[in-house]
Amino acid sequence: MIRDFKDFLGDFFEKIKSSRLFILSVIYAFMVFILGSKLFTMQMVNGKEAQDKYVQKIKKTVATTGARGNIYDRNGNLLAYNKLSYTVTITDGGYYKKVNDKNNMYYRLVQILRKHDENIEGDFLVAVDENGDFYYTTKSDTARLRFIADMYGLKSLDELDDKAGKYPSNISAQEMVDKKLKTYGLDKMTDSDGNIYNLSGQDKIDLINIRYEMGKKLYRRYEPTIISTNISEEAKIDIMENTASLIGVDVENDTLRVYNDAVYFSDIIGYTGKVPDDKLDELLKERPDYTLNDIVGRIGIEESMETTLQGTKGSKTMIVDNVGRIIETISEVESSAGNDVYLTIDKNLQIATYRLVEQQLAGILASKIVNEDNPNTDTTDSTHRLIPVKDAYYQLIGNNVLDTTHFAKADASATEQSLNAKLTAQKESILVSINNELTSSAPTVMGGLPEDTKAYLNYIHSALTKKSIIKKDNIDTKSEVYQAWKNETTSLRDYLFIGISSGYIDTTIFFNDSNYSSAEDIYSKLVEYIQNMLKDDADFDKLVYKYLIRNNVVTGRELCLVLFDQGILNMDEAAYAQLAAGNEGFAFPFFIDKISRIEITPAQLALDPCSAGAVVTDVNTGEVRALVSYPGYDNNRLANSMDVAYFNKLLEDESLPLYNNATQTKKAPGSTFKPITAIAGLEEHVINATDTVVCTGVYDTINPAIKCWIYPGSHGPESVVKAIQDSCNVYFAETGHRLSTDGNGEYSSELGIERLKKYATMFGLDHKSGVEIVENEPQISDINPEQSSIGQGNHSFANIQLARYVATIANQGTVFELSLLDKVCDQYGNVVRDYTPVSNYHVDISQDTWNNVREGMYRVIKEGSARKVFTDLNINIAGKTGTAQESKTRGNHAFFISFAPYESPEIAVTVNIPYGYSSTNAAVIAKNIYKYYYNQISLDYILNNSALDVSDVRIGD
Repeated sequence: MIRDFKDFLGDFFEKIKSSRLFILSVIYAFMVFILGSKLFTMQMVNGKEAQDKYVQKIKKTVATTGARGNIYDRNGNLLAYNKLSYTVTITDGGYYKKVNDKNNMYYRLVQILRKHDENIEGDFLVAVDENGDFYYTTKSDTARLRFIADMYGLKSLDELDDKAGKYPSNISAQEMVDKKLKTYGLDKMTDSDGNIYNLSGQDKIDLINIRYEMGKKLYRRYEPTIISTNISEEAKIDIMENTASLIGVDVENDTLRVYNDAVYFSDIIGYTGKVPDDKLDELLKERPDYTLNDIVGRIGIEESMETTLQGTKGSKTMIVDNVGRIIETISEVESSAGNDVYLTIDKNLQIATYRLVEQQLAGILASKIVNEDNPNTDTTDSTHRLIPVKDAYYQLIGNNVLDTTHFAKADASATEQSLNAKLTAQKESILVSINNELTSSAPTVMGGLPEDTKAYLNYIHSALTKKSIIKKDNIDTKSEVYQAWKNETTSLRDYLFIGISSGYIDTTIFFNDSNYSSAEDIYSKLVEYIQNMLKDDADFDKLVYKYLIRNNVVTGRELCLVLFDQGILNMDEAAYAQLAAGNEGFAFPFFIDKISRIEITPAQLALDPCSAGAVVTDVNTGEVRALVSYPGYDNNRLANSMDVAYFNKLLEDESLPLYNNATQTKKAPGSTFKPITAIAGLEEHVINATDTVVCTGVYDTINPAIKCWIYPGSHGPESVVKAIQDSCNVYFAETGHRLSTDGNGEYSSELGIERLKKYATMFGLDHKSGVEIVENEPQISDINPEQSSIGQGNHSFANIQLARYVATIANQGTVFELSLLDKVCDQYGNVVRDYTPVSNYHVDISQDTWNNVREGMYRVIKEGSARKVFTDLNINIAGKTGTAQESKTRGNHAFFISFAPYESPEIAVTVNIPYGYSSTNAAVIAKNIYKYYYNQISLDYILNNSALDVSDVRIGD
């Protein structure tokens, strides 16, 4: 049996050896053995050493940023430059495999930065208040909805409030925070012992911001993400000492953009900031090396000259260890600085002009504010309107000059505490009154309510509309209920209640399915919502303060005390003692004195007028020597890492500091347009230099008639030169009428408009001026040739556009594309590009026409009603004033265009003051600019001066 088995095995092995696969099988088995042995050696014997070598030597290439170029004025004065700073970045190199480990690293970083009072930066637009409550930091409902849509990952706002209910638009800030905490695994983040962290509200916001910013680079993880900028040396050292527990975190040398004399130049230069998401693609088309981390120009010259100022990036390739320490630098490509930009602006002229504008506005306010409650009547014209001082007192609260949130803090002064107590008591009473009105079975119609109660209910209506609870698009404006609301013959209670059944009240915020809820239930929830809304509504609090001031519950004396308490005014012990002693009579003269000294500025009060624009242009080159928009702002606080609180305050500021009054504010030009009408009339031969039109004070050829400013007086016979001098509406209305009459005596308003447009276009009023900052498009009137001929109709021009127009009159026909740019130089001072303004065309009209129009403008100053304003000016100028009325309850807009010297023009000066009452005020600013330019007054004199006395000269226009 055993022998048989041996024979079987022998036969079996003989067959194997004779098989064709035997040799291959042996070879394969040998190879498997060798490979297995090698893997065993690598993994089990030398595995740790190989892994250490792999982890500890990583090749890393980083981009190095070239310094941004500087910005200078025309004389080489430095306006914008860079200084060294430190920036914290995180690169997600996959070091942390577990989400919890990654979140813990972020938390360690947050704690280090907070220890040094550094901020985490990001675009998660939610913040936490001192009570620990979360709120959206967006400043409009549209911005809030855009942010919410972004958080959902939606492309369009239309995708919000879907039928499935996945994307509700009314998600609260608290709910948004909770959603993101869960998304990022921060809600269950644990320490090394497995304990869930008890995160503060600010911890949550900071961690979400880091995760949100890191998430933007999901597909570009090799790029570092900026977390905090401009950190202190101490914070840098602390981070570097903890690099072993902060893998991926780095502190990079960076530059901080700095602006000299910021407030004077902010509207020209603008500021820098991180690349907006929607701007990156556009920048990449110009240069492919832009990333989301780059600091770029956001507005102004910083934006328009971005690729010129931006440095060229370099790179550094290194070997680093597992905690990011550099072992070896393999190669390096040096970055290079951006080019320097020189402006046409004269620094000192710009500063002088700004201060002169502010001083004139302060003088107007000081003369207009009176210690009366109702100084104006229905017949008070727009030139002579006055401002009740209570309106000015209120603006200290209404325009956020005073911090009312500090009134309730533990360290509030006694006066602040008193004001807060008055607000609290009054607000409790108001909320009860509102609730009674909204729940009454017989509510009072709006027209029958006291002024303050009506204001409160109108506020509720506006707030509900802004929150889209009242849906404007769903309202039938022809319906009886809407007409009753508009005419104040219904109550807010009835208007809202009917809105539930009519479909213009959004009920989904109160019930998911309003079909199963009665109108009474929905309305009850709406009233509850209103009460809760008003309890923590800062704007509603302002409205309450407004009536507390009007009713003498809160006094000017108390508000002046708080100006000292909050450090807005420098302490004056004597004045403070007078106010603290209860001297109410002292408050008004004290307040006016502070306005006159510009310790309280026109911008802070944001009353009419609080803004203005002024432009000084070289008429022979088209270069802009000064471009002032008042008020300005501190662009240092917006550059680099934006001061969000300051930016939001600027957005809320009623004086509109972010809006350029020289290039964006557009108004009807009034009588400053009349020289174009004169040119059109002369060139079309409907008037001539010697013919006269008799001014009777009223032009009644058309209906409605046009009154001359001199009415009920009259000018009598007017030639074209004298009509410009006298700014006679009758003469220019008749010229407009003649321009509308063809050779057969047929009247056509279209013909008149076409002719006026032809000549306005010749002077560049049909397109932007050419300056390299934001500018609104001009509009030439296309209605009513007679009204358009006197600068009314629907003309709408910015100051800078009028500046080019009057410069063209001064140089007799050269229409420049105006420029703020002088030249570009490299870092060594070599001129790279010269920006001499171009002239695309020339106005070809007869010399007689030029002579007549220029003489008329000269006589405005020498013989017209403006002559008394300019008696102390030692050069001859030509000019034209203008006023335009927009509202009967506000001051007229004031304009002045001019050039000098008359005999051989060098510069043009244009001034616009929205709601500036009288063109005299604009003319005074221009006169003082000429005084400075031609050395009658010095910059030191201007800087040390206070509000200017307002001229009582009335200029007719």
